[in-house]
Parts: sequence; C-alpha cells; structure tokens
Amino acid sequence: MTLRIGLRREDKNEWERRVPLSPSDTGALKREHDIQSVLQPFPKRAFHDAEFQAVGAEIDEKLSDCSVIFGIKEMPNEFFLEGRTYLFFAHVIKGQHYNMPMLRILLETGCNLIEYERIVDDSGRRLVYFGKEAGQAGMIDTLWALGRRLEAEGIDNPITGIRQAIEYRGLELVKEAIGQHGKRVETDGIPDELHPMVFGFAGYGNISSGAQEVLDVLPVIEISPDELLNPTADTFSSNKCLYKVVFKEEHMVEPAVEGSQFELLDYYDNPEKYNGVFAQYVPHLTVLMNCIYWSDRYPRLVTKELIHEMYSNNGAKLRIIGDISCDVEGAIEITMRATDSGNPVYVYDTNKDETVDGVEGNGPVILAVDNLPAELPREASANFSTLLSPLVPTIAGADYTVKFDALDLPPEIKRAVICYHGKLTPEYKYLKDHLLNY
Repeated sequence: MTLRIGLRREDKNEWERRVPLSPSDTGALKREHDIQSVLQPFPKRAFHDAEFQAVGAEIDEKLSDCSVIFGIKEMPNEFFLEGRTYLFFAHVIKGQHYNMPMLRILLETGCNLIEYERIVDDSGRRLVYFGKEAGQAGMIDTLWALGRRLEAEGIDNPITGIRQAIEYRGLELVKEAIGQHGKRVETDGIPDELHPMVFGFAGYGNISSGAQEVLDVLPVIEISPDELLNPTADTFSSNKCLYKVVFKEEHMVEPAVEGSQFELLDYYDNPEKYNGVFAQYVPHLTVLMNCIYWSDRYPRLVTKELIHEMYSNNGAKLRIIGDISCDVEGAIEITMRATDSGNPVYVYDTNKDETVDGVEGNGPVILAVDNLPAELPREASANFSTLLSPLVPTIAGADYTVKFDALDLPPEIKRAVICYHGKLTPEYKYLKDHLLNY
C-alpha cells in the first residue's frame, strides 16, 4: 500500500524557504519504498514545485490524506488536523512560553509530535540538524556586519563589500565573492589600526566548522589561545592575513578548587565546580563567533560587566559578536533579543544599557538571527534531507493507532515523541507545569 506523507510550506517569516526533503530524496522514497510525497504549493521554496513534480511528487494545498506531515519551523495553530503525526522544530522542550499555545492545540487535537531536536543517539548526539549551514550563514553575515561597522568608523579595509548570505545564490557564489576580498587582504593588508584582526570561535562542533569553512576562504593563520594571550614577536608578524583562534571548554572554564585538573565529562556533569575564565581572551578579539550549546548551568562567555569595562574608554578592539547559537541573555549576556534576516544586527550600547538597530554605537555589534540556515536554503535543505530521509520509511510506516508502549519506533525516534494521542509522553510530562499558564 502506498504511504502518503505531507511536506508543509514554510511561512514563519518571509525569508524561510527551506524544505525537509529534497526532490532527489522524495523521488528515491517513491521508487524504493512506495512513499508518495505531497507538497503544498510554494513559489519561494528553495526547490521549485516543478523539481518535485519531475520525480513524481504531488502538489496540493490540502494535506488531509497524509497521516504524517513534515515541516521545518513552528506551524500555526489552525494548521493541525486531528490525529495526525507532525515532525518539525517545535521549540517546546525547554517550556518556551511562546510555543505553549501551539503545544496545547496539538494536545487538544489528539496529535502526535516528533521533535527533530530530540532525535538523538544513545550518547545524546543529534541525528537530524542544520548546524553546519547555521555556521556558514552566520560567518558570512558577520563578515558583512564587520565591513559595515568599520565603514561607519571611517576605516578603509578589504572586508567591506561582502554581502549578506541571503543576497547570494548559493554557497559557491559566496565563496567566490569572499575569495576576491581575500586577494585584497593579501595585496593591501589589514590597516594598522585593526592589525591583528583576530576571529575567535567559541566551540568546535558542526556550527563552528561551518563558520570556519567560510572564514578560511580568506587568508587565515590559526593561533592557539595561549599565543593570543602571550604573543611572541612572530605571532602577528604579517598584516596580509587574518588570525583565528578556536576555544574549547578547557579555555572557557577552570576548576574552582585550586590545583584540580580540568576534566571535560566532569565539567558537563558538574559545571558548578568550575569558574568561567573566558573573559581574559575577549579583549584581544576583533570578532567573536559564539558556536556553543549553553544552558544556565554553565558560566557565561561574555557578561554585561565585561563589555562595560572594555568600552569604558571607547577603545575596545571587539567589533562584532556573531552569536550563531542565539540564546537570548545566555552565553552572551548582551544578546538581548533575536533578530531576523531583514534586520539582522544591533549594537549593545553600553551608554544606554540597551540595543540600537544597526552598527553604530558605543558597544559591539550583535548578530543574532535565529534561523540562519534559511539564508542558504538549497544547501541547508539538501543536507538536512540527507539526514532525515533514511528515517522516513520507519516514521511513515509506523502504526500510530496503538498505545504508546506498543509504538514500534526505534529508540532514537521514539524518545523524540513529545506528545502522543494528545497526551504528553512520559519523558515530557514536566511540560505540564509550563502549560498551566497558557
């Protein structure tokens, strides 16, 4: 029997063009598993409707005959159909208040919700994600913002002119354009008032690797955190390049007990036993890229107090914080709100203790776009589809009429089921407390 799955168009904002499955993967699902994909029409989708139709997919506004429906971002309350199974980034597992009304509707309509973010292996490693594209787009936009900031300061430099990621038609064209600026760096060098231009990366996972991939198109020399603090005469000897430094957990914290050794797993399990030390590096950076997962159990990377101290004499080196992780008032305390691709940056103005749109003010520019992968929609969709499509036959073929205990899904998928038959599953019962207020 042919299984029918729905692919919803994205409408959270005007820049969202991604799709969870690519045309090639929907074609393979039909040929190899007899799974028919039905897509809502969407002229702005990263892949055109005709590309899906060419591999046998259907275009239909209504997805009422699809029992399993895939999306990317949150779905509007009126979209949910009784008893269906939905997969998307729901952003509810932390009890996010702005999505509790949506979760309540899912419960009231007897739906099943599978949260991509919670599809993890036994080690807690996410299996379906957009990490690399977030880093790539975040780095592109940070370079764009840096150029604008330096231009506003009246500093002629070889970075100015790089555009925002959404203004390019694909990653390869971005790299080609940035490569031209790299030639200017090698020819003209970095102005004396900016040398050395140092990019710091907090974290070393998928997001960080994506961001570094873009920066490395420019002429870059990598140095260690220790070299940043204790440079020799040779460390920054060339002004015909940029410098980058990658920070791991051992550079962000130290044991609270003097003489104790840093242990990564112990830090993850017992962060209260460690003190933050990242502040020593920040004054030496031109740009900080925040690429780490953070919760309030862990020390912050950047505090308001640190930024006020750095900018008290109007002479801070730090120009931009590319907060790709975008945890509001999180690891970067001065990330006071998220932004979107239409208005992606603001300055944390230390004189006013508030944010000011744009790149001018007495404080660093903050890039805090909360859906950066949408700025590289084709690459992001294709890579996401590569991760998701092998799971689709199992998800689409499951019997969702049985009780949850009998639901035959592999553990990495079953533990991502937030609600089932309109009730929170055992692992997510704690969300009841968050729902009480909505």
